[in-house]
Amino acid sequence: MSVAIETEGLSKRYGRKAPGIEDVNLVVAPGEVFGFLGPNGAGKTTTIRTLLGFLKPTGGSATVFGLDIRRDSVEIRARVGNLPGEFALEDRMTGEGLLKYFARLRGVKDLGYAHELAERLGADLRRPMRRLSRGNKQKIGLVQAMFHRPPLLILDEPTGGLDPLVQEEFLDIIEETQAEGRTVFFSSHNLAEVERVCDRVGIIRGGKLVAVETTDTLVDKSFRHVRLTFEEPVDGESFGALPGVEDLKSDGTKVSFTLYDNLDVVIKQAARHRLVNMEYDRPSLEEVFLTYYGNHKNGEGA
Repeated sequence: MSVAIETEGLSKRYGRKAPGIEDVNLVVAPGEVFGFLGPNGAGKTTTIRTLLGFLKPTGGSATVFGLDIRRDSVEIRARVGNLPGEFALEDRMTGEGLLKYFARLRGVKDLGYAHELAERLGADLRRPMRRLSRGNKQKIGLVQAMFHRPPLLILDEPTGGLDPLVQEEFLDIIEETQAEGRTVFFSSHNLAEVERVCDRVGIIRGGKLVAVETTDTLVDKSFRHVRLTFEEPVDGESFGALPGVEDLKSDGTKVSFTLYDNLDVVIKQAARHRLVNMEYDRPSLEEVFLTYYGNHKNGEGA
């Protein structure tokens, strides 16, 4: 089988001051769950819209299952389930009516899987779109992207507006999709969901693909926010002197800092005192972008 997505020097320029994307080189394997990550305005949506033929590239080339994005955009879209980052739905149409409409377009006669997805995500298919919240519209958008079981899902911020329980159900569906041998390409701002379901991640910044790594590598490179509370006041500087500790704040019995490495050393130092509480939080993706992939000294050469 051809690779699911392959780009060579893919570029889309809107003008001198708005480059869009530049020289994106990327390969996504069949059956892979690939996370496409970057700050707002980095080029994620431009890349997706260019791959789907909604934007014409100004340089380079790309294929989806061996089909050229310039010549074969209609055939490509027939093989893809797409959820845009922003989409509009007919105000007077119900979710059921929308799914029946897309089913006719795609030649799908059985809506059984669509109804199963709607039930699992808690999507209300009976009410007109104008009466639905953003989260409920997002659920219907997800169902329309997935109900025909396409070989490739391309999803732009799919969990936006969803509550945590629905997000978990969505991630279960993504894992099932991969188990069926299908491919998923999605953008996200949530490091926890990326860590759970993605095999690899691509980091885009300023329109340029700056890194492609396994998810484990990305997580290992990220830092943690640590907050320690002790029974009695401690010398915070004893933690500030440890390797990997930065941004130390100390106030009597409480010590907080950013930890880039050497958790074992920190735990041993904390064990010298009576520890009451320890909080150990992962960063947001935005923080990873601004530190490891920015100018932070631990991120040089990334």
